[in-house]
Amino acid sequence: MRFVPLIPSSFDPAPWLALGPVTLQWDGVLHGQWPQVARRGVAIHAVHLPGEAPVEEALEVLRHGLGADFLVIPVRHPETREAGFRILGHLETLLEATSGRGIKLALHLEAGSEATVLDLLHQARAEAVGFCWHPAILDAEPLADRLWCAVCEPRTDLHPLQALGYRWDMAIAATDPEAFRTQAEALGVAYPPVIFPAEMPTTMLGRPVVPDDSLVFGRHLNRDGERA
Repeated sequence: MRFVPLIPSSFDPAPWLALGPVTLQWDGVLHGQWPQVARRGVAIHAVHLPGEAPVEEALEVLRHGLGADFLVIPVRHPETREAGFRILGHLETLLEATSGRGIKLALHLEAGSEATVLDLLHQARAEAVGFCWHPAILDAEPLADRLWCAVCEPRTDLHPLQALGYRWDMAIAATDPEAFRTQAEALGVAYPPVIFPAEMPTTMLGRPVVPDDSLVFGRHLNRDGERA
């Protein structure tokens, strides 16, 4: 995993540039230097929206041309059929707005809503929409094939996510660059990068994975250079 800071969009980017990629928590105000920083090539991995008015918030973010990889949208459990249709309507609008921009949508699901939202997306054939993991999601396996980003706290146990093979960016809320650097270094030692999940998935994008008997995984070399 690569640990990146999640900082308010109104913060001055200057103190954070030496840390590499960042993620932004949209607070309704964008510091004037962020668009220039993005044009100079500093990677803004994701922008996390408050979710009170997701379409309006997302369109405002897109207007600034930050070049983010993901828009992270909070989604509550759809208690009614109408609520489900409302979620799909928002996603349809945002998929049209982001088309051709190289930015994807990642849903920050309310805990306990995973199965309902997955079923909703499956019925709508919305396979272009992914997910943002967070500590309240206790079982990430159903989302594993579309986990595009994640957020955590310094004391979050990331071993279950690591076992699924998650190796992308992990955002940590931060307000001080040096404090974040210390946290990120400690977490990097505790959770070294992984290449493959502990167990290979049995489904991918909602479909069963058919084993390929012709595929052979390489074996580790022992210290003498011989095959283990």
